Amino acid sequence: MARRLPSLNALRAFEAGARHLSFTHAAEELAVTQAAISHQVKALEADLGVPLFRRYTRRLALTEAGRHLQPAVSEAFARIAQAVGELRRDGGERLLTVSLTPSFAAKWLVRRLNRFRQAHPDIDLRLLHSDDVVDFARDEVDLAVRWGRGGWPGVESELLRSEVVMPVCSPALRDGEGGLPPLRRPDDLRHHTLIHDYDHKDWLDWLRAAGVEHPEARRGPLLDESSIVIQAAIEGQGVALCDYTLLRDDLDAGRLVLPFEIVLPGDYAHYIVTPPGALKRPKVKAFRDFLLAEAAAEQGAEQAG
Repeated sequence: MARRLPSLNALRAFEAGARHLSFTHAAEELAVTQAAISHQVKALEADLGVPLFRRYTRRLALTEAGRHLQPAVSEAFARIAQAVGELRRDGGERLLTVSLTPSFAAKWLVRRLNRFRQAHPDIDLRLLHSDDVVDFARDEVDLAVRWGRGGWPGVESELLRSEVVMPVCSPALRDGEGGLPPLRRPDDLRHHTLIHDYDHKDWLDWLRAAGVEHPEARRGPLLDESSIVIQAAIEGQGVALCDYTLLRDDLDAGRLVLPFEIVLPGDYAHYIVTPPGALKRPKVKAFRDFLLAEAAAEQGAEQAG
């Protein structure tokens, strides 16, 4: 004989109201009106034949029946949420969700995806592009690639590639084809637009290392996405200072050139970030190993060249 359970919506309304001891806060959490919460709770009380809350002017309190019901309902919803989250993350152990910055995805990862698919045809990748710090529990992400200093609390982080910043521009801009002076010495940058990535610090540091006093070092467009900075340089809009990790394809293809050989180690790096214990899952470890192998092969080719 089937068990007759109350409405799940009514139980959700009760659980949220009991946890917050507020129908207003419960309504905010469940994205419904306070009246809807109150209606669902009253329907549940009518179904059970007992009051679950004592309603005062400015507060709620659980009755003895409410205190008896709350732990069982809260545990049940928590177990459902956990099971659903595991299914969404695993996707039948095929789906692997990776969060990464748009620039890293576009300028480094995309051209390598075929090699991962060929090696792991049983894994379906889902790439989420965001500059936000990932919340693994909320966002249902298996692995992230993040740019920063590492050492983030509550997660495991592993160095993928250190940052090395260098100036780049279009070949035409370097050679003075647009009417501006060609770039022969760092001091020639006085006559050119500097394109800034996120802030002005990198250009100020680079100019100082090059021994250049640039009176307008803080002028020029300030962009908040590295791939846009790189595209602006390709289009001849100015000279950009970027991380070599994101530049190599455009340098190899001749879309960009290095007008000067002065490079600087950056303050940041790209890291592989996972929640604790995630690398025990084969698909997460497979993608992490793939990223590390690709980065090592690239660095080996750079040293050989």
